[in-house]
Amino acid sequence: MSTDSDISGRTFPFWAACKRLIDLAGAGFGLLLLSPLFLVVAIAVRLDSRGPVFFRQERLGQEQTPFRVWKFRTMQTGASDAMHRQYIADLAAGTAPSEGLKKLTADPRVTRVGRVLRAASIDELPQLINVFVGEMSLVGPRPALDYELQHYRPAHFARFDVKPGMTGLWQVSGRAELGFNEMLDLDAQYAHECGPMLDLRILFKTPGALLGRTA
Repeated sequence: MSTDSDISGRTFPFWAACKRLIDLAGAGFGLLLLSPLFLVVAIAVRLDSRGPVFFRQERLGQEQTPFRVWKFRTMQTGASDAMHRQYIADLAAGTAPSEGLKKLTADPRVTRVGRVLRAASIDELPQLINVFVGEMSLVGPRPALDYELQHYRPAHFARFDVKPGMTGLWQVSGRAELGFNEMLDLDAQYAHECGPMLDLRILFKTPGALLGRTA
């Protein structure tokens, strides 16, 4: 019986090339289609608080290669990341008030417009730029922050075998209910099993996950 792992293992170069073409087409079409929304969001961000429209943060991609992810700015300019560092540490230790890895929409650093953008995951749409230039894929593990690695188990580093994605196995598996280690387990599972059928299933489930507020 064939599995996604078998498919991607036997035809990896072919699938990798196909996936890149899908990413290019999907990201290019998405950027064109969403350009009016981008304009509206850009105006709202600038009117709501001082600072740039976009926030660029260093993340770790495939093979732990650093790159800068594109996001709409949702925080006050110059906000410290100390709160998020502590939040990740608490999640990894199982001492966070909520086990699910959620966006900190109630964070005092977040602007009024930022809360709306985060709640709807609109802040992440500019990552289509990262997909278009080849730093990310439409489907893959969540882009990692360097300070998260100290909380990883050895098996979790498999997630760096593939490009990070805008959506992934974790996002469509009810991320609001999953803990930090469960998220990493799913990212590692995706890296082992990635293939066309798994990617299609994830892409198909993503809209429902977003509407259901589980992503």
